[in-house]
Amino acid sequence: MIIKDALNWAEEKLNSSCLRARFEAELLLSYHLNQDRSYLHAYDNRVIKDINGFKKLVYRRANYEPYEYIVGSVSFYDIELKIKKGVLIPRPETELLIDLVSNIIEQQSITSIAEIGIGSGAISIVLARKFPQLNIIATDISPIAITLAKENIERFKLEDRVRVIQSNLLDEIKKEHIELVVSNPPYIANGFKLEKNISDYEPKEALFGGEVGDELLKEIILDIKTRGIQYLACEMGYNQRASIEKFFKKIGVKSYQFYQDLSKLDRGFIITLSSKS
Repeated sequence: MIIKDALNWAEEKLNSSCLRARFEAELLLSYHLNQDRSYLHAYDNRVIKDINGFKKLVYRRANYEPYEYIVGSVSFYDIELKIKKGVLIPRPETELLIDLVSNIIEQQSITSIAEIGIGSGAISIVLARKFPQLNIIATDISPIAITLAKENIERFKLEDRVRVIQSNLLDEIKKEHIELVVSNPPYIANGFKLEKNISDYEPKEALFGGEVGDELLKEIILDIKTRGIQYLACEMGYNQRASIEKFFKKIGVKSYQFYQDLSKLDRGFIITLSSKS
């Protein structure tokens, strides 16, 4: 089968599972051939070797498997990361969290932070690359995520500044001095129905935060306040602002701000605590 015909076939197969079927067909074929997409248009009459290998990729995507798991990598911020099933795929919205945290690190000359739920390593790696003075201790409860995060950290030669430990939240961090905590924790309500490409493939422990969804967020907030850590920056669900704000008032958190994503939906918050909070 030649490239042009293979793309037409793949587009038809992907129509029901992908919003941009043609684009994803080109991405998969580019990956299969180890060529960029421009090659497909310049040489669309060339015969594809191992057409069955390409078809297997297409069938996986047609069955709603995320593209990132199929090719084993994900673009995030200014880097490419390894990714695999069992670890949450980083979302573009999390780049907003990184920019907000970067502003705090720069303005306050912060040198020591923690990340709760490192996943693939996306947040910690980007921040460590942006700030050479920064030391990070990151936690995750998932052994799969910890292994992958360490691989990605080593790829960028950051293992001397980003330490990863297995822990529920910050439970295993005892004596380290931490100025800021950043997290994209699970915050989806247990009964919420997700799209098949998420529900059938991505790890549930990285998605669901409890019956309501904000239980883990509240646990993190309370822990940070108890520990006297000055800054906390977290993602949250678009419909959780009222509940989180009520919790702030209940436990005496006075200085906070919410931020929105590019769709103008509430996406997260930043807390500033005084040493007396």
